[in-house]
Amino acid sequence: MTDRDDAAGEGAPLDGRRQRTVDSRARIIAAMMDLARAGHITVSAELVAETANVGLRTVFRHFKDMDSLYREMSLAVEARLREEVSLAFAATGWRQQVRELVGRRAEVFEKITPFKRAEAAHRHRSKWLDQDAARLTTLLREILRGVLPPAVADDPIRFEALDLSLSFEAWDRLRREQGLDSAQARRVLNGLVDALLADVAEA
Repeated sequence: MTDRDDAAGEGAPLDGRRQRTVDSRARIIAAMMDLARAGHITVSAELVAETANVGLRTVFRHFKDMDSLYREMSLAVEARLREEVSLAFAATGWRQQVRELVGRRAEVFEKITPFKRAEAAHRHRSKWLDQDAARLTTLLREILRGVLPPAVADDPIRFEALDLSLSFEAWDRLRREQGLDSAQARRVLNGLVDALLADVAEA
């Protein structure tokens, strides 16, 4: 395979070399994301190089190992999730905001499912992926707690049940093991949340 990044002749402008470096790194990350999106849970450096149309040594020039590349994918997914789940709510009442939160998470979880599945398969071998996942869980918990009235947010049993219900793991279980489509999974989550909040008085 020809490594496009190593084909530049001597004397090429420095800015040109830098741009090729940026471009090749972006292609490698995009290739990793494309492979995960296509359902590849475990990806080899050789497959990433082939998909990105770069040489194998270029992959390892940008990323010291596959763990580094998996983490890059994890950070990209985290950035996307942060952007979407941190948007201001259109609803004003807390109960309507919770319903809006369910829909928002259903949409973003559906988009990031292949990446989270690939991450989960390697998380036990990577302290970085473990830290990334823990940080994201903390963010989602904080957003949920910020929507709920004190009577619910300060109730450890009810809050933890809601947090579990609105986690990616719950969504993935409904979609994969229980075989529900996205619309069905969303209705189940709405039903769970409604049941958990049924006896909570309006603030």
